This record gives sequence, structure tokens and C-alpha cells, in this order.
Amino acid sequence: MCAGGSLGAESLRIHAITVPGETMSDHITISGVIGTVPRLTFGKNGTPITSFRLASRQSHHDKITDEWIVDESCWYSVTTYRQLATNAGKSLGRGEHVVVTGRLVISQWTNAEKSGTSVEIIAESVGHDLTWYTTTPVRSGAAARFSADRTGAEQTGSDLTAPEPVESFESTDSFAAYEADPDPIDRSGDGFVPIDTDADRDAYARLDS
Repeated sequence: MCAGGSLGAESLRIHAITVPGETMSDHITISGVIGTVPRLTFGKNGTPITSFRLASRQSHHDKITDEWIVDESCWYSVTTYRQLATNAGKSLGRGEHVVVTGRLVISQWTNAEKSGTSVEIIAESVGHDLTWYTTTPVRSGAAARFSADRTGAEQTGSDLTAPEPVESFESTDSFAAYEADPDPIDRSGDGFVPIDTDADRDAYARLDS
């Protein structure tokens, strides 16, 4: 069960005590479905940041009925930075199955109207779940330049082979099966500068230019 009807330590099966106004962190690897269009923002120092909401559902075996029971959806805010943010924005889309590894941050918050628990994953690695897809990797950014320099040194005078285009990703699992996100992303007023949705892809393209 997800604490508070949506997010919380209970949903993560982590035994921890959170104090209002404080945070706790740990590492986690989780699979799920992207529930929002990945959103590009920039930090005050110009660092690319891509955020999205991730819905994850677990199942457990009922020994009495000998059936697998699907639990309710748990939602997480996933945040990526720098090159990972650039690549995530170009590669990921709403409704796609992914695996996320990163630092888990659980915070208790209170404002004038209500209080709650915020669960965020500061991602160190994000990729498509190969249970659902096959992929063709294409290097980008610094990794592409490093690969080209390395290949050029090994094959002096030879032309580099252009990478194959990445396949489009289409999920065979209906995203409608997941419960609605109870806590959509809202970064207003926290120092992030949002970019209009229609301009997001162009902004990602400019990062590598």
C-alpha cells in the first residue's frame, strides 16, 4: 500500500522514521511506466534537468487463494541531471516502461492548507525495460565524442560508421490500467525555469549542438 493513499515509505517497503521538515535517503531500483511527458527545465546555473512521474505496481501471491494480487499503483517523482537529463528527454515518452536506479529521497512537508509525504528518485541511471522492448543504442553527447575519438585512433584514415537510428517505442501495456497520479509534478517557485511543452524537444536538440 502507498502511504497516505499515494506516496510514502510504506510503498517502498522501507523501515524508516521521517521527521516533519526533514528528509531521508537511500538507493533504490524500480521499474514502472512513465506517467507524464518528460519535462525539461534548467537550474539557475544552466544545468539541464528532466523530470517525470513514474507509476509502479507490484504484485504478491495470496497463499490462501493461490492467486497473484496486483497492488495499487505507487507514484514517484524522478529527476535526472546533466547528460542523463538530455538523453532521457530525447529518449523517453509517456506510457513507456523503464527501469530507474538512483537515490531515494523521502520528505515530509507542510503548508498552510495540508501536509504530506514527498517521494523523489534522484536518478543515476534510466533505461527502457527490455522485458517490453528491444533497443539499438546510439551514443550521444560526450560519450559519442569519446567513442569517435577512440575509434578514430584505432582506425586511422577510415570512415566511422554512422549509428543506426533508435527504434520507436510502443508499449503493449495499457497505461490506463494504472490509477491516476495523486501528486503531479509542480516545480513552480522552487528555482527551476520551465520551458513551454511545445519547445521541449527543440531545447533538447540545442543542448548537444
